[in-house]
Order: sequence, then C-alpha cells, then structure tokens
Amino acid sequence: MRILVVEDEVTMAESLRSGLQAEGFAVDVAPDGEEGLWLAGEVDYDAIILDLMLPKVNGFKVCRTLREREDWTPILMLTAKDGHLDEAEGLDTGADDYLTKPFAFVVLLARLRVLLRRAGSERPTILAAGDLTLDPASHDVQRGESKIDLTAREFSLLEFLMRRVGEVVSKTEIMSHVWDFNFDGDPNIVEVYVRSLRKKIDVPFDRSSIVTIRGAGYKIDKDGG
Repeated sequence: MRILVVEDEVTMAESLRSGLQAEGFAVDVAPDGEEGLWLAGEVDYDAIILDLMLPKVNGFKVCRTLREREDWTPILMLTAKDGHLDEAEGLDTGADDYLTKPFAFVVLLARLRVLLRRAGSERPTILAAGDLTLDPASHDVQRGESKIDLTAREFSLLEFLMRRVGEVVSKTEIMSHVWDFNFDGDPNIVEVYVRSLRKKIDVPFDRSSIVTIRGAGYKIDKDGG
C-alpha cells in the first residue's frame, strides 16, 4: 500500500517514513503543500497523511483542493494545534480523520488501517482468500493453521493483491502501490516478488492462489487456489 506523507518537519517526516516502511508501506514524502498537491495528482495513493501547518499551501487548502478535484483518497490530518475549531475545519474540508501532535505511532498506524479499510467496498479487519488469511494490524499471514513468514515487501505485495481479491491488477498498478516514487529499478522486480510469494504461500501447500493473467497482470483467487 502506498502512502503520501505531507509534512514539513524533517524529523517527523523521516520518522513517519521509516516507521511506515518498516510496516511494509511504500512511502513518498512532500515537504510542503504545493509539492503534496503535485504528487497527489501524479500518483494513485492509498492514503495521505497531511500536516495542517505547511509552507506554501496549508493542509486545509490541500485537503479542500483534492476534494474539489474529486480525489477521494483517505486523508489523516495531523496538527500541533489542539482545538475543536481546527478539528471541525479539517473534517469539513474533507479530511477523514484527525490526529493531534504529539501522538503515539501505534495510534497513527491503527487509524491509518481503519482509513484503508474504509476505502474499499468491504471493510474486513482480516483479509481472506479461502484458507489464506492476512491480518494487516499484526502482520500475521496464515494458510490454515500454518503461519507464514514474509518480508515487509512481500507482505505489502500480498496485502495489495488481497485487498483486490478476484480482481486482475497490472504490473504498473502493483509498482505504483507497493514501491515508492523514487524507485527506478527494473519493473520485472514485480515478477521476482510474485515468484518469492508463491514459494511461501502456495508451493508448500500445493496451491495456486496467485494467478498470472497473460498480458494483463496477476490476481488472487478468491478461493485461495
């Protein structure tokens, strides 16, 4: 899942980047509202973490502009201000949730997961395809009763596919959601990670849950293969 962090405090921005990447997210950071708006227009993000007090264009204006563009990407607004009027204005301009600094990263992560669930047509806390299950909060992946250990990137790829269970997703879509804006490597990296996932979630269980659709991309079989 790909997240845009719009935050001008360097320490906070890097802390969010490293924490979210450790959880398996692909993360892009914008240091001001102007760049945040540009990135949001260029990339299909799964969620945006948006500071209120930003250089050039403040968070209220960024949020309002995105909604005027009919961009409904979930937005979690951050602010050092602690006031009901600021919270109300943030929500009224289109933010989906609001968090006052300082905050615990675990709380931000939990709220982000809620927004990601809301973004889909269904909102399960645990994703499933047959007996293959993935818990985004605990990072547990299981095939039946068997636990499966994945790297952060493998987990992110599997989560992206399982949030679209039964749907065909292209390599380009996968790249745009699982790798960040700075990645300029070989697009065949997707095939490498799909192959690695299959060795862990399919081969040991004699399953074929990740299906290749020639010329189109990949999908997770809704029955888990």
